[in-house]
Amino acid sequence: MTDRRGAARSAAPVSHGAKLPLDAANGGGRYPGFDTLSQSRHWDAATTGVVAPRVGIPVDLRFFTQHEEALVCALTDQLLGQHEDPRVPVVRMIDARLAEGQGDGWHHVDMPRDDRAWRASLAALDDDARDAYGVGFAECSWADQESVLRAVQHRTGQWHGMPQRWVWSLWTRYADTAFYSHPWAWDEIGFGGPAYPRGYKHLGLDAREPWEVADTHPRLDPLHEAESS
Repeated sequence: MTDRRGAARSAAPVSHGAKLPLDAANGGGRYPGFDTLSQSRHWDAATTGVVAPRVGIPVDLRFFTQHEEALVCALTDQLLGQHEDPRVPVVRMIDARLAEGQGDGWHHVDMPRDDRAWRASLAALDDDARDAYGVGFAECSWADQESVLRAVQHRTGQWHGMPQRWVWSLWTRYADTAFYSHPWAWDEIGFGGPAYPRGYKHLGLDAREPWEVADTHPRLDPLHEAESS
């Protein structure tokens, strides 16, 4: 199955001007005109081979079922605040990691392995949504999904036989890693992407390479703004 959240295997990353739909209050537009992929011509083949699959044509699922895909799409959209397209295709990147056994090299002793924990926690999340609203998590409204997740987030102790804090850590760890490994996210935070083999020469506070762009709102902290609202 192919959807808008897919990632891909592509010969080379090409910029099409896509930008995440973040408004200024949420940190969007801090680096106007900045485009990490415009520098891909300076990358070597190994670097291109790593980054290109994240921005090309979607690949088929290898770990999640189609039902699980709908669940994890809804879950990660909530965790990352991805309300509309274009979205960073985190689900396909998470799917690839789990299919290839690319975990973090460890798991909590009181948790299943990551692949089993993902399946179990998605099923549990679906059960909670059905208990609360009579439909599965993916079919819930945005507000109802948020309510189900807040109940999980604020729970203490065990949740469906697993420690709540480790389940929440599992979800956010995989979602954040996938999100911030994508060039569209790099554009939003002003990260210049892979330095090899060209490297960086202007090191130091507020020192920029010729292709980098200054932060137009250096004092804006979106997290602080959200917590204050």
